[in-house]
Amino acid sequence: MPPYLRLVSDTPDSDEVRCQPRVRIRLGDLLPLIALAQKRHFVWLQDFLDDEVAITSDLHEVLQAFRAGRPSA
Repeated sequence: MPPYLRLVSDTPDSDEVRCQPRVRIRLGDLLPLIALAQKRHFVWLQDFLDDEVAITSDLHEVLQAFRAGRPSA
């Protein structure tokens, strides 16, 4: 059987398909790595600053409240 060839057009729909999350990771595993990379000024981290991440709605609410009420210390 010949190989299957899939054509992907350059439309917003195809961008959505390509950008779907493919790896799940616990926030507790991710945050220490990101914090260390930021602390040590790893340049590669800047390559991902415009990337979007998906979070749960309850975490989003907590983060919004934290942003609004965090102390200025």
